[in-house]
Amino acid sequence: MLKTFFKRLNRKRLKDEQYAFLFEEPPLDEVVVFDTETTGLNPKTDEILSIGALIVKENKILMSQKFECFIKPTKLINEESIKIHQLRNIDLQNALDVQKALEAFLAFIGSRTLVGYYIEFDASMINKYLQPWLGIRLPNPQIELSGIYHDKKMKRIPDGVIDLRFDVMMKDLDLPIFGKHDALNDAIMTAMMYIKLHNNDKI
Repeated sequence: MLKTFFKRLNRKRLKDEQYAFLFEEPPLDEVVVFDTETTGLNPKTDEILSIGALIVKENKILMSQKFECFIKPTKLINEESIKIHQLRNIDLQNALDVQKALEAFLAFIGSRTLVGYYIEFDASMINKYLQPWLGIRLPNPQIELSGIYHDKKMKRIPDGVIDLRFDVMMKDLDLPIFGKHDALNDAIMTAMMYIKLHNNDKI
């Protein structure tokens, strides 16, 4: 009931009706798995540098419909951030401005449910730009991958400590870890985990 209330309130705040499609009912057999690379971990002060996303439909990753974009930051990227995602200031000189990137991202996700690893952070980074631009927060339903993993593991080891680190989860699910760390590759690996968790109760 509270979710419905807040969704209606969010809808009333929408400044541009061409984005009303975000509030439509999500398709039942499709989700969008997405990830962001950022200048840091503080949504208030840090910026998005890239977004990677893809559609999972009926337990299949639709690589032909993947989404990847790079965003030009408004300030210099610090060295510690570059070490993590390998995105340098020079690499993003011709990247999109953030609104153009988000216009494309919203068109890609539609009203689909969003899946991510610690998705609250990625959604907060998107919302940082959406709220001043469109007046809303992402209205899409969201699924936290680590929550699914945790709940399934607790059924088998209810008194145990569950390690929710990304690489640990990938290894435990016997999935390949891609060497390159970027938003699209992370989204692909997250999608692989989502499909395996979605279809297997004996994790």
